[in-house]
Amino acid sequence: MNLSGAVLIAMPGMGDERFAHSVILICAHSPEGAMGLVVNKPARDLDFHGLLEQLEIPETPEGRDIRVLLGGPVERGRGFVLHSPDYESEGATMEIEGGFGMTATTDILKALAEGKGPSRAILALGYSGWGPGQLEEEIARNDWLTLDRASADLIFAEEDGAKWTRHLRHMGIDPMSLSATAGRA
Repeated sequence: MNLSGAVLIAMPGMGDERFAHSVILICAHSPEGAMGLVVNKPARDLDFHGLLEQLEIPETPEGRDIRVLLGGPVERGRGFVLHSPDYESEGATMEIEGGFGMTATTDILKALAEGKGPSRAILALGYSGWGPGQLEEEIARNDWLTLDRASADLIFAEEDGAKWTRHLRHMGIDPMSLSATAGRA
């Protein structure tokens, strides 16, 4: 099973509060583990302009503003820009199945501060990570629903708080029909 490019949608009974109602784009998945970014949890205490100021990256009048999200509980001090495939930093951009890129170097931040860079982007602080077999166990335990391929329109949608519901509806699932209790038939 390779879930690279898939979306995880937390079930209502998710036992880990850090992931309650989370939507996660899986960036990489292999027998060694998995890495993904939560795409629907805004960072309440930091915006993009504040981050650029902290990093001493000057902005031009054409500079862009992108949303800053909490990508997961691992390495919260690191930033990952999830973006459309129309930008590539040589040797620093990871291609993600389904038409996404992820760049974790300051050159993309500088490009955005100058009004350049990818046409669509969000910045995630930290990431979500799983060890070997851990994600597969969580899926088998019914912690997550999986959507095989991410939709850029849903991933980059402005309304972060509505992404959980919108992804479920995209799958044809009424969120009100989901039980907080997991089980097997």
